[in-house]
Amino acid sequence: MVSFAASHRQLLLRSDATAVDNTDTRVEVYFGHVELMLLKPIYENGLHVRLASEAEFAVLIERHDLAAEDAGFTWMIESDGDSFVVSGNPSWREADREFEDPSLFDFALPWPPDFPVEYGSVG
Repeated sequence: MVSFAASHRQLLLRSDATAVDNTDTRVEVYFGHVELMLLKPIYENGLHVRLASEAEFAVLIERHDLAAEDAGFTWMIESDGDSFVVSGNPSWREADREFEDPSLFDFALPWPPDFPVEYGSVG
């Protein structure tokens, strides 16, 4: 987790480039209108953001007392884990950036940037 702004209900997750998996790009995922989240400090197998399945959501309702209308807004963070975020549709950005470079979601910087970047939304 790079940041969470409670007053703005914004969450930013980052997966930096590593020699372990031979990646050379940074991926960042932005969640807006966050209602609830259950996160781990580190995801050793990377981020796998997707909408919760019906079965997963049923378990989350029991464990965390989620409302039925949250089904379309509950995003699983791992391929087979318990981490999740209830929010609006997440957005992602990926670029070849150094660890100390500013966030790809630094809204004070011009968009699109002057370097190659890929981006999109989940869902």
